[in-house]
Amino acid sequence: MKVLVPVKRVIDYNVKVRVKPDGSGIDLANVKMSMNPFDEIAVEQAIRLKEAGQADEVVIVSIGVRQAQETLRTALAMGADRAILVVATDDVNTDIEPLAVAKILREVIAREAPGLVIAGKQAIDNDMNATGQMLSALLGWSQATFASEMALEEGMVLVTREVDGGLQTIRVRLPAIVTVDLRLNEPRYASLPNIMKAKRKPLDEIALSDLGIDATPRLRVVSTTEPAQRTAGEMVADVDTLVAKLKDRGAL
Repeated sequence: MKVLVPVKRVIDYNVKVRVKPDGSGIDLANVKMSMNPFDEIAVEQAIRLKEAGQADEVVIVSIGVRQAQETLRTALAMGADRAILVVATDDVNTDIEPLAVAKILREVIAREAPGLVIAGKQAIDNDMNATGQMLSALLGWSQATFASEMALEEGMVLVTREVDGGLQTIRVRLPAIVTVDLRLNEPRYASLPNIMKAKRKPLDEIALSDLGIDATPRLRVVSTTEPAQRTAGEMVADVDTLVAKLKDRGAL
């Protein structure tokens, strides 16, 4: 079985994000970029399935600018077999929206015919949490979201999901879309030999025009602002004083 994993190039999670002075967006100049952490977990899970003999091939797909090649090489160094880059824009400030991403992935899936798609539940730059669900609807495939555990069975995937009330275990039929949460696994570090091997692994580029998809943004960012600064805390002498202050401020 072939497993396909979509990955996104985002600002590294350790970087403090800066807003442009004019409020038009995020300043990406000289900012370290890396693979979306949820997608990294998805890549790790796909590789583990292959190592367990439950998958034959792991294909990584990224959609965006050509600079995403670096992100794909990271996934290849982790152990994926080959990668596909859909060049959808030349502007690093253009974010391809979830519906467009889902439509592009639908076309890639039609070409690759995987039996399972494993994706991160959301990207840390826009927190949309929509692409996996939209892709499932477009394909008519089963879906399981927020996976914290998963196991392949005969023609099925057993998934434990993180929900508000605790954990929910479901069984979905293949082919399926599974979006993963943070507690599914701990992604491996790519070793130096594997990083060198990744440079020789296949990485194909597809132009957006070849897929016939319109990725024109449907949303317009009106403004971007820094989060409000938190005010300093206040020490109180005892519980009674705390309760009184909370009442005065309408918090109780």
